[in-house]
Amino acid sequence: MSPTFRALRNPNYRLYLAGSVVSNTGTWMMRVAQDWLVLKPLHGGGDAVGITTGLQFLPVLLLTPYAGVIADRFAKRDLLQVTQATMGIFSAIAAVAAITGHSSIWLVYLCAFGLGIGAAFDAPGRQSFVSEMVGREDLTNAVGLNSASFNVARLVGPALSGLLIAAWGSGQEATGWVFALNAVSYLAVIIQLRRMDARLLQTPMRRVLGPGALLEGVRYVRSQPKMLFVLAIVFFAGTFGLNFQITSALMATSVFHKGAGEFGVLGSALAVGSLTGALMAARRVKIRLRLLALAAAAFGAAEIVAGSLPAYALFALFCPVIGFCSLTLLNSANSTMQLEADPAMRGRVMALYMTVVQGGTPLGAPIIGWIGAEYGARWTLWLGGGMTIVGAILGIAVFARLRAGSLRGLVGVLTPSPARR
Repeated sequence: MSPTFRALRNPNYRLYLAGSVVSNTGTWMMRVAQDWLVLKPLHGGGDAVGITTGLQFLPVLLLTPYAGVIADRFAKRDLLQVTQATMGIFSAIAAVAAITGHSSIWLVYLCAFGLGIGAAFDAPGRQSFVSEMVGREDLTNAVGLNSASFNVARLVGPALSGLLIAAWGSGQEATGWVFALNAVSYLAVIIQLRRMDARLLQTPMRRVLGPGALLEGVRYVRSQPKMLFVLAIVFFAGTFGLNFQITSALMATSVFHKGAGEFGVLGSALAVGSLTGALMAARRVKIRLRLLALAAAAFGAAEIVAGSLPAYALFALFCPVIGFCSLTLLNSANSTMQLEADPAMRGRVMALYMTVVQGGTPLGAPIIGWIGAEYGARWTLWLGGGMTIVGAILGIAVFARLRAGSLRGLVGVLTPSPARR
């Protein structure tokens, strides 16, 4: 089997990946439809899109650390079935409201928040469940393939959503039918989880976790310099740079004056680069910390360049570069956190990671949306890129101080050792 796809030799992982492609496609379709519903049929602005995005990620900030404790306490396969069903229910509520013409800004906010609750409990269980399906030897490859499947869905979902919305009239009802397709897509994951062979799962022995389990996880992460290095970088990238839902929507509608179809194409263009980055990441056996720092700096620079492009065609053609850099950053960060974590702590470690990488969105998304409304869409990319570069510099400084406390530690992050040379 090709090294790029070696994790597929695990039958449970094959089932999981197949269900994820279907569900992720529905998720990306709904994201585009949700933003379009707010911007056009409901006549909201960039600030309304920012609030919607912020509410969808707010539960990640509030609940994901506790979800990590639950992921370490209960069987992850059962937990994921509950979280997928929860997200399907809120998608169905949004679909019925839009199809019947009774959707409103406040209802979109409510359903976005409900989806966020499901996602908050889903993320740490899903992330840490990967190692149970494939083991340590195939973990980096599986993380890369997960990202590849996510970005295949990201490639297909936005474009398909934009085309369906345009074909069905671009109104509330059109977005409602897209919401309905997303609600059905969650069944794919539930069915595949139920088909798995539990005997093949490498489940760590679960122990009774007391009231201090969350603090135990925090203390564990604080004792790991590599983890703190990763968290510093992804906080700035997640809070200010990874707001593609807002930046793409504002650039498409307010700068280039395009419709739903062209808006959807931007999401697919980002996914082309992300998919390429994911397949390259799947071939890596080991992650170097300097790759993380360079990927963050490159991602920030790419956003600054994108914000300066004068035409829609140039912007769309450049989007794969942004997608490639962002995926390289996130995949490297995810793999590093999982490989460095003690198996008994992995749920809490990944919960803290997801809290930082996604939990910053409720803070950053309204700010980015407000900046877009007040100063123009280009500033959303310029600010996001600049702050991501700041995060890369800060992450290097934190790691150097904790690991070596000297300039020698800083140089060691960015250059290979004599033995590796």
